[in-house]
Amino acid sequence: MRRYKIFLITALVFISLSGLIYFIHYLVFRDIHHIFIYMVGDLAFVPLEVFLVVIVIERILNRREKQTIRHKLNMVIGSFYSEVGTKLLQKLRHCFIDSDEIRRQLTVNQTWTNGDFKEAAAFAVSLKSKPPCLETELEDLKSFFFERRIFLLRLLENPSLLEHESFTDLLWATFHVVEELEARPSVNNLPALDLAHITVDINRMYGRLVAEWVAYVKHLKADYPFLFSLVVRTHPFQAHPSATVVE
Repeated sequence: MRRYKIFLITALVFISLSGLIYFIHYLVFRDIHHIFIYMVGDLAFVPLEVFLVVIVIERILNRREKQTIRHKLNMVIGSFYSEVGTKLLQKLRHCFIDSDEIRRQLTVNQTWTNGDFKEAAAFAVSLKSKPPCLETELEDLKSFFFERRIFLLRLLENPSLLEHESFTDLLWATFHVVEELEARPSVNNLPALDLAHITVDINRMYGRLVAEWVAYVKHLKADYPFLFSLVVRTHPFQAHPSATVVE
């Protein structure tokens, strides 16, 4: 309410000031015809000025700002995959059904197009794990997350992540798995129902982990080809990842 009153008072002050200046102009030159000619001309230009300033220029500035934010976010996403994500992709890959199909769908190379990345992202959400395999991995997974908990917490403290909803969802899905594992004194010999519950959480996390990885690699291919080249050589979905450059 107070802001509305301030806005109203400010508007009245400026309108009154404009009227006073026009009145002084009339007292000096005694030419009301001249005043109305310029007044109508100025009013006619207002819609064009609003279009240029509010729509065109503002959109250009917003696009540049979003591009800047996107680059900063992708730096954060890159650090996540360097410290946590890529290791998780490698650690759990063999626990998912049809590893040959995973390799075929996700072995990124230099010839990939936007269509290939789109198909890979769609494939990521369909991944299903093999519960017996996950049961043998839970203790190791619990230790892995425990060592990186501080790093993950610092990522959540980054306000820029609010601009990237899908990556934020990935972090929450990851933290949910972390909390599920830490809430149990032991993750060995869990009841079948409890194991099934954790399996659902890991499926959710891994699917989003792969989808965000695909989006991140797509960004690297477009903007940072030298980083993309390293990912192509070292990502965990190929048969023999190696950083060594060969013919």
